[in-house]
Formats: sequence, C-alpha cells, structure tokens
Amino acid sequence: MGGSKVQVNKAHKSRFASKSSRKAHKVPLAVKSRIGKAEKKSMKGARATRIQRSKMMRDQKRATLLKEKRASGGPSSAPRIIVLCGLSSSLNLNMLAKELFILLSGEESEVISATVASQTYKLRTTVLVAPYGDLVSCMEMAKVADLIAFVVSANSFEDGCETSPIDSFGIQCLSVFRAIGLPSTTVLIRDLPGSTREKQDAKKIAISCLGSELPEDCRFYPADTKEELHKFLWLFKEQHLSVPHWRSQRPYLMSQEVGLELENNKPGKCTLLLSGYVRAQSLSVNQLVHVSGAGDFQFDKIDVLKDPVPLNERKGSNLMDSDNSNCIEVVLTLKPDALKQEPLVVENIPDPLAGEQTWPTEADMAEADENNERRKLRRKKLPPGTSDYQAAWIVEDSDDDVSEGSVEEGDGMVLDGQKYNFAQVGSNQSDSEIAHNMENFDEETEADTEMADDANLTSEQIEAEIKKLKDACGLDEEFPDEVDTPIDVPAKKRFAKYRGLKSFRTSSWDPQESLPPEYAKIFNFDNFTKTQNHVLAKVLNEEHVRGSLQVGSYVRLHVKDVPVDLASKVYHLSQSFPVVACGLLQHESKMSVLHFSIKKHDSYDDPIKSKEIFTFHVGFRHFIARPIFSSDNINSDKHKMERFLLPGRFSIASIYAPICFPPMPLVVLKNKHGDSPAVAAVGSLRSVDPYRIILKKIILTGYPLRVSKKKATVRYMFHNPDDVRWFKPVELYTKCGRRGLIKDSVGTHGAMKCLFNGVIQQHDTVCMSLYKRAYPKWPEQLFPLAKRRRKEIIADWQDFV
Repeated sequence: MGGSKVQVNKAHKSRFASKSSRKAHKVPLAVKSRIGKAEKKSMKGARATRIQRSKMMRDQKRATLLKEKRASGGPSSAPRIIVLCGLSSSLNLNMLAKELFILLSGEESEVISATVASQTYKLRTTVLVAPYGDLVSCMEMAKVADLIAFVVSANSFEDGCETSPIDSFGIQCLSVFRAIGLPSTTVLIRDLPGSTREKQDAKKIAISCLGSELPEDCRFYPADTKEELHKFLWLFKEQHLSVPHWRSQRPYLMSQEVGLELENNKPGKCTLLLSGYVRAQSLSVNQLVHVSGAGDFQFDKIDVLKDPVPLNERKGSNLMDSDNSNCIEVVLTLKPDALKQEPLVVENIPDPLAGEQTWPTEADMAEADENNERRKLRRKKLPPGTSDYQAAWIVEDSDDDVSEGSVEEGDGMVLDGQKYNFAQVGSNQSDSEIAHNMENFDEETEADTEMADDANLTSEQIEAEIKKLKDACGLDEEFPDEVDTPIDVPAKKRFAKYRGLKSFRTSSWDPQESLPPEYAKIFNFDNFTKTQNHVLAKVLNEEHVRGSLQVGSYVRLHVKDVPVDLASKVYHLSQSFPVVACGLLQHESKMSVLHFSIKKHDSYDDPIKSKEIFTFHVGFRHFIARPIFSSDNINSDKHKMERFLLPGRFSIASIYAPICFPPMPLVVLKNKHGDSPAVAAVGSLRSVDPYRIILKKIILTGYPLRVSKKKATVRYMFHNPDDVRWFKPVELYTKCGRRGLIKDSVGTHGAMKCLFNGVIQQHDTVCMSLYKRAYPKWPEQLFPLAKRRRKEIIADWQDFV
C-alpha cells in the first residue's frame, strides 16, 4: 500500500548515545559482561578518588588561609602598619593621623607612640605619616607598609579630571612605589561636601581620575567624619592584605626604638640596639643582619621582650611609652652558636699560590735548548766593517732571515681571541711611559672621569660639566662607538687591549681570560639556580629550628661590632623614619657581579653615563655602585657595552655588590649637586654571573681617496705604516654594506690599499670594529653611611648624648 498512510518509523537516536554504548555491540559477547562490570567499578573508584582529592585541597587552602589570617590579624601577630601618603602638598596628614589615633585608643590624649592596641576593633596598628617632599623617607616607609593609604582632597576634583589632583612629587612617589612593589592600597578622600548625593558624585569623580594610576583592587573611602573613619577601620581589620613577594622571603624588623652600648674592650666599636616586631619569616640568631644603609653585621644576642602593646591590656595603658622602655621585662635571651653562626664574609681572600704556575718543565727546557742551537747555526747579517767581537754583542731577531713581505704578514693583529704581540722595536719610550699613556687614553675613551666635588665647583662650572655630558651623549647617539685615532701615539699601542672579531655572535671569547684583580675578591656559583632553591627551601624550615624567633615576637637585637659613627648616624636617622633591620639569607653578604634589568626614569632628564656613582636600592638594602650598561642579546653569549643609558628601553646594568637572590626590585637614585636625591632609573635583579661577557666596541673610520671599482685607497684611519700592517688581519666594512680587507700600505702617512666585495662609492665611509672586555668599577665606599666627615660624627654623637 502506498500514499500518505505509509508507515514511517522513527529515526535511530544514536547521536544522543555515549561512545561506550555505541561501541558496545562491537565487543564480543564472551567478554562484554566482564568488561562492563569492571569498567563500572573502576569509574566508581576514580570518582571517589577525585572527590577525596578535591576535599583535601579545599581543606589545605582553608587551613592556609586561616593560618595567614591569624598571623596577620591575630593577637600574637605584629601590628599592622598603615602609611599615610599625601598626593599633594595641600593636605594635613598629621590631623588625619591624630583622628585615627583617637578613634583607635578611645581617648583624646597626647600621642606617645605610633603603635596603639585597640580593644574596640581588636586590632594593633602602627600609623606612619610619610613626609611630603622627602622621597627617601617615603620609600623606606613604603617598604615596610602593610597598607598604603593615599590621601586626596575633594577640592582638587572641582574641575573634574581636566587638572590632575596629583602633583609632580605625588607622581614620582607613585612610580617609585610601583617599582618597589605595592602592598594593599586604599584612597582616603577628605574635604567632601555635606550632602549625600554630592558626596557620591565626588567619590565617582575620584575613582575615574585615580583609577588608572592605582591597582584594580584599590578601595576608596571618605575620611572626614568619625563615622567614616570608623567604617574604614572595621573594613581594614577584615581586609586580607597582600605584600610583595620579595618581602615575604626574608625576616625583617621595623625599629620601634634605637640605642647603643659602648664596648670597653673594642675602642671605636659599639653594640647597636634595635627593638621591634619580627615580621614575614622567623628570625634566627645565627644568621647575619643588614641594617639599612649601614651594612651587614652579626648578632651578639637577641632578647625576647614582653610585648609592650598587648591586645588584651586594660584601657589607658595601650600606648608604648618610650620613657619606660628600659623597664620592659626580658622573657628569653638567645645567643648564637659558634659552630652554626653564619660567618661575616664580604670579600674573598685570594691565594697568591693558586694562580697559574710558570715553572718550566723538562720538555720546555729541551725545546729551548734546541731553539738556541738553531739560532747559533743561523748566519747573521752584519753591517760592513763589523768585527767578530762586535758581532757577538749584536742582538739578533729570530725572523731576520725572513723576507720583508712575510714580516708584514706576520706582524699584524690576530682575530678571534688570539693573543697579540705588543712589543715595538725601536721605540724611544720606556715601558712605564707607554703604560701611563695607554691608561690615560683608555680613561679618555671610556669617559671615566668624574665630576669634582660639588663644594669645589661654582654654578657655572657645574652647568659646563652638564653641557659637556649632554654633548657627549648626543654625539654618541649620532655616531655610536666611533673614535678618532690619535696622531701622536701609534694605534697599536693606543688600542693594544682591543681585538677584532670575525663575527660578534659566533666568534669565541674565553670568559675567564685576562680577568681584573677585583675578580679575585668576588664569589661565583657553579649553579646559581640550584643554590637559590636550596637557600629558599631552608628558609621555610627555619621556624622549626632551635634558636629561631617566631613571627610577631617583640625582640631587642644586639648587633655587635658596629662603628660608633655608624651607630650614631643610625640613631639620628631613626628620628626621621624607621630603620629597618633585615635578616640575610645564606651567601647574601658576599660580593659578586650582579646584573639588573634597568630603564631610565621618565622624570630624569640628565644623561646617565656608565661608571657614574649611583645609590642602588635593592629591596631593604641600598649601597653605592658604579655600573656599566650593556645590551641584552638573546642569541649570543656576548653583549655590547653602552656608554649611556638611553631612555625608552631596557638595558642591563652590571655592578659589584653583595649577592641577592631574585626577584628583587631596584630603584636607582642620583644625588644632583647637593639637592635631594632624584630617581634616575628603575628595574629589577636579573642574575648573578661574574662571567657574563660585556664587550666595549670602538669603530675606526677612514675615507676613500681614490676609487677603482672594488679597489680603493683609504686615508685617515691610521697615521703610520706600522699601524696598517698591525691591523691588516682585521676585516673592514663600509656604511653602505660592503666588506673588505687591507691589502697593503701606501706611503708613510697611514694610507692603505683595500679590496672590497663590491663596487665602492666615493662618498662611502670605511669602518673597522674592535672589541675589548669591559668590567664595572669597584666601589670605593659600599654603603652610604660607611664614610662620613668628622664634624658630622661629632655632631651626631653630641645629639645622642
């Protein structure tokens, strides 16, 4: 039967079935039941395992979060540090800090200490006010802050976002804080209008104007009335605070009190006393400590004191009174173990007998005797009329019987890392004079000369020095690496330390060849990454070691063998901003070569020259260094030195400094002629590697005098024929892309015949590239407070007494 009443069956719904059910008919009947049961059982066990694993991970995360919350906000934790930072000069931060203290303490009394324990909020807090205009103090406070509260005025938003509410100093502080690593941040808005609607509008304008300058999780709070500050403190108590990663790896202490004790048996030395709470990691009495700006030292002992600001103390005695600090009860005293204490090693002591021995072997002596016999059999070329007695005194060169052409071939510079013969026969200068001239010329080429002391220079001389430096920077950008060949000194003496390379990328260069004497003082690692992982893993287990102090303990550090002038300076600085004592990891006191990825700061206009004196702020530590800048070549083991740090791009700065383990932030400061320090550059630590090859490149230029297709006569690259023969093996190139070689010398004024791989143009410039390895300068003064004038020392000591 046909037509519309034909039976129509439903389509098979195999597209909705699972893969296992679709393939079930392909399994033999003998094993279908066994496979199905086993698969069902295994799936059930796997699901239970996944559920159990997920539950374990949730429990671990919950326990970790609870531990962090108790460590940061519990009664046994260190007080939270709030730093009030004004983004403009029109704000009164002292008034805001006083209002916060009154709200926390619950009484209107005179503020004795910056730390207060609030029974209302169940919170201990330290409130610090960043002084406007003092960049170093603001930066030191930001390093220890748990929360940075930026304060702005609503009056600065009257014109909307057309005029920025942040002035130049506020912008500079924000950029430095971002380079260091911002902790948790918030914005407190003052001077808001009275009505609720206008208040909300002003807050929205503040968020739109400042949102791009601050992190995404930054919160905005009105901070005019007591109720608004009360809401801010409640939310601050429950807030999960984040800190930079580099700060959580090392124990540190922000000084609440600073003092010193003189030592009778060690004249000129004293014991520096620093009191405060242990933060971030547990502190061991056997490890070294770094006092910010003063240097690295050892512990004499550590006193665990009774907490002066307990959270459960009765009302009225929650402020830490500095007058009663000597009456604080000592709970426990820890002394270092002589066998486990980390030695204070800064520089390596070189062994004079560990160098290369040059005592001749028997084979060397036999070869020397054979050469002497050959020399005796060789006929001497004597001037006419010379007697046998006179001939015996004539010093003969070993290559006298070689033709003149072969002498020219063998008397040249050797490529790709081979040694040169720097002796010149017939020179009228002594070796000391030659060495002195080479050093002087080398200093002029490297531009190592430093400005004189600012106190001895007038304003006109300072402006002349700056103009000279800017001209040199502009000349280096226009004609990079080009130098002039001196006329009065032979080029093979002037550029004796340089060599030619066939290829900058593929030519070999021994990283341990001709190292400077400073390399005998530094330390190197066979595997730096493995050492770093071992040291950081040791830090995590430090809290279970006997002699370690838990986080949140209130302690007094006895730092021994501190010079009296350093201790008095630290005491003087503690009146301006808190002094930080940081526990050092293993090996971090030893000197090595550190390499930083660095970029010039936008607000710094002056040229930054290699080997100038800068202050490097690396984490909690800061020291003086004289860096050299270089490019970062990914596909080569050699890196080209840069004479100036050019704006708009990253370079590598290499310095001699104590070892640090990355990641570590970097802020470079420069003292500008007696003014306050300016931010010159920012960056981060890249690596610790003494054998990173940095090559200084120079380019000698000449100009074609006569051109005949591929041949040309070039002048003004050299000024005598000996230099032409010396540099004959080095390859030439032109600015238009031709490559060539020196064929012969022409005349007596340094002209030379050259052959190129293509037709040479008359207007082209012939170039020759030479290289030598460059090293940073050893700092004469490592830490900023290490060297001071006698008048400053006496004045600080009198202030302390």
